[in-house]
Amino acid sequence: MEETTDSNALAPLTVAVVQLCSNQDVDANLETACRFIHEAAAAGARVVATPENTAFLRTDPAAPAPKQGLDGPIVSRLREAARDAGVWLLIGSIQESVPGETRRYANTSVVIDGTSPDAPITCTYRKLHLFDIDIKGGESQKESDWIVRGDEVVCTPVAGVQTGLTICYDLRFPALYQTLQDQGARILTVPAAFTEFTGKDHWLPLLRARAIENQCFVIAANQSGHHGGKRRSYGKSTIIDPWGITLAVAPDGPGWVMARLDFAQQDRIRAALPCHAHRHPNV
Repeated sequence: MEETTDSNALAPLTVAVVQLCSNQDVDANLETACRFIHEAAAAGARVVATPENTAFLRTDPAAPAPKQGLDGPIVSRLREAARDAGVWLLIGSIQESVPGETRRYANTSVVIDGTSPDAPITCTYRKLHLFDIDIKGGESQKESDWIVRGDEVVCTPVAGVQTGLTICYDLRFPALYQTLQDQGARILTVPAAFTEFTGKDHWLPLLRARAIENQCFVIAANQSGHHGGKRRSYGKSTIIDPWGITLAVAPDGPGWVMARLDFAQQDRIRAALPCHAHRHPNV
């Protein structure tokens, strides 16, 4: 049975998360990502998700980003990989050029329907919350120096299932995820380059919280390892069910894991614990 947007008819869906250790070598990053996409598809995945900064992760603060439009070579190569593999692909994010901006860019997720002959882009999402932090003894970044934040909450069908799109630092803002659930999300995606310093304590607990409080599946592809310079990411790419149970988690280093999403189970959880129906109208 094919997946549809009718919640009573949703068949199980096998999804995979790709874990990378991207750096500033775009060609090498894309080669690894495309290989993992094909491997996951051959193992039965119908949806594959890659991390934030799939093709380029800055390790030298002075290095220019490969800003491109959605018709540029990075997205084109990944569209080809999705089509050849026959999967829906969520590119965790690319550095998308923004009209009128000479230095900054949008941090953009791209959804591709690789099951169609021309592998169309069906939706995009531009990161809403920017990571401007300075933790003593830990990480220091100011994304607003080079990223233009988005202004739209995005929930879109992926393989026929309503899916809420977010990126990395968005994870710390639960109201966004509640809005996506209100818009019908059954799946929440969280591609990330979550830092090692914060990730060891916050990554998995926050992902489980977003799954539990919204009774959604969470698909979270993360960067992993030492990228060069001072950049280190936590890894532990994961897939979590609406009860907060971890269905799959990646070991350290590049690779991929997959899991089967059971929407009938999700319906049972939501029916037995209808917390969203209990929300106070003033909250």
